[in-house]
Amino acid sequence: MTDFDIVDAAAIREGRATDAYFERTETALEHASRNPRVVAEVTADQFPDGDFELFAGLKDAVALLEGRDIDVHAIPEGRLFDGGPVMRIEGPYLAFARLETSLLGFLSHASGIATAALDCRVAAPDSSVLSFGARHVHPSMTAVVERSALAAGLDGFSHVAAGDLIGREASGTMPHALSICFGRGEQEAAWRAFDEAVDESVPRIALCDTYSDEVDEVLRAAEALGDRLDGVRLDTTGSRRGDFRHIVREVQWELDARGHGDVDVYVSGGLGPDDLRGLRDVVDGFGVGGYVSNADPVDFALDLVEVEGEPAAKRGKLSGAKDVYRTADGAHAVGLADRSAPDGAESLMEPVIRDGEVVADDAFDLAAATERALADADAVGYGAGE
Repeated sequence: MTDFDIVDAAAIREGRATDAYFERTETALEHASRNPRVVAEVTADQFPDGDFELFAGLKDAVALLEGRDIDVHAIPEGRLFDGGPVMRIEGPYLAFARLETSLLGFLSHASGIATAALDCRVAAPDSSVLSFGARHVHPSMTAVVERSALAAGLDGFSHVAAGDLIGREASGTMPHALSICFGRGEQEAAWRAFDEAVDESVPRIALCDTYSDEVDEVLRAAEALGDRLDGVRLDTTGSRRGDFRHIVREVQWELDARGHGDVDVYVSGGLGPDDLRGLRDVVDGFGVGGYVSNADPVDFALDLVEVEGEPAAKRGKLSGAKDVYRTADGAHAVGLADRSAPDGAESLMEPVIRDGEVVADDAFDLAAATERALADADAVGYGAGE
């Protein structure tokens, strides 16, 4: 019995975090004294279809697979894919059979979140975009959400404990609860308390829509904090929002008219890529929540494609070990691993584990993943038609 419904790291690493039929498969193979050397591939789509998704979750996948009698090739975190394998595992089947459930979970969930975050990143490429969606997921998932959002190029995140794990500091200033604790008409007292108490390294960004009109609260915040006010955030609930773009422009106009034109304006509250595209020219930054944290996982599957050196696959899947490539025109290509690459194409797969030892830490380095994601998005024109 545990305090929370969380499967612990030991259960994941030991392979207990698995579907029951893998345990029974192990029992049957061991009974038959059969443990073939296989090639297995993790794939979402067999052939490229132009519908790119962002690969993430490799760090946890490598932590799960290292130390076992296998070799692993994978595309690095932060690369876009639209068909063919993202990972290839070679070794005795029983060395990794019961790990399939956790492996796919690591990759599927993180890649879905990262893809949604990239949707937001390309929708507002010149704006600050922060991940505010940790409250929508199980607490055990928050570091996955925030790390995947950073891999896609978002500028920051809100969850403190996730930051401890990732090694990055969480962002955020104040909720509506702060003003409500001081009471209606006492918003100035709340903003001043924040300014007086919170570390100087934290930007003075006042939340300005708790009780009254956004313009009214924004101007009151500017009057209360003066030159110490860095920005204002509007988090108006959808039922009260009206024309959000007009509200933002009105706020900026009135700030400028009173000599506060250098105060930044940030918005949050149920925003997605369409909202970011519609507001990116009139706001300085966004907080995005459920669109990123609640993203559908990528539907990865793990399939055996070779057994004892011979091509093998279930019906509807492509047999044989494969490689994937980025072609010169930014497209994706899939081919058999023992054949030549397309002219001018770059292989996306690289070795990450050899004989159980990790050989490519940079394949899941977070900063490198972010660089790859932004470069790949540019190369393939991700989101360009939206």
